[in-house]
Amino acid sequence: MRLFLLPLALLTAISLDAQARPMSKHEQDLCSWGAQVAGQAQQAKLAGVTLYTERKRLQNRKFAKSWMRMTAFGITEQTYNSQSRLSPAEIKKTYFQQCVWHAKNRT
Repeated sequence: MRLFLLPLALLTAISLDAQARPMSKHEQDLCSWGAQVAGQAQQAKLAGVTLYTERKRLQNRKFAKSWMRMTAFGITEQTYNSQSRLSPAEIKKTYFQQCVWHAKNRT
């Protein structure tokens, strides 16, 4: 009986430790902002706007934090490099879901 309970107790401790942690308001805002950037990039891509033009638009945009511009460039470039033809709403939803999953499962 003891041989059975010890592994069970270890598995329980490991599974409790591996559970996702709650997200902060800041992390939720970041995921929402990134999803918005990805959705706008997908909308521009589907409308036939070139990556160069979209990067110029981002360059002229005002951002609240200095790191946001380069992050927006990265998200936009990845969106343009993707073969996806999903709607901008689906891209926003997918980006947000994956961002939330990543934020919750970070150590």
